[in-house]
Amino acid sequence: MKQLWAPWRLEYIRGEKPAGCIFCDAAAGADEAESLVVARSPRAFVILNLFPYNSGHVMVVPSRHLARLADLDDAELLDLTRLVDRTLRVLEHVLRPEGYNVGLNLGRAAGAGVEDHLHVHVVPRWIGDTNFMPVLAETKVLPEHLKTTRARLTEGFAALTAQER
Repeated sequence: MKQLWAPWRLEYIRGEKPAGCIFCDAAAGADEAESLVVARSPRAFVILNLFPYNSGHVMVVPSRHLARLADLDDAELLDLTRLVDRTLRVLEHVLRPEGYNVGLNLGRAAGAGVEDHLHVHVVPRWIGDTNFMPVLAETKVLPEHLKTTRARLTEGFAALTAQER
């Protein structure tokens, strides 16, 4: 069995969390570039993960502060699901990954860093995207700055929206 190690995330998991909800702050829309928001839909948004497993690691988040999938109304659930699909299509076009991890970490025991605001992780994957650096040096090497990734994905969402019109 192979193992995927992500020791750099321990800093976030064990570290002190900011007051309030990072997703609610991002939903409020004060500064999208600063909060790393990539796209919005009527009831959800896409935000880059500040502690990514890989380049392009985003989270699709309902705008309303909810902890459980069962708390979403039908319109929110549909919007969230459609935005996950749009996100996959944009990532495919912009980053050309060879696969994805898509999922929810529900509760602290499941690895949720933010337990009380539901979010879906979308992690682009490439064959061989893990190497010795995280294991030996507790360092993850990302080939692109988050701001650059945000700009590329924002453009990708804009292009997809224009294409759908």
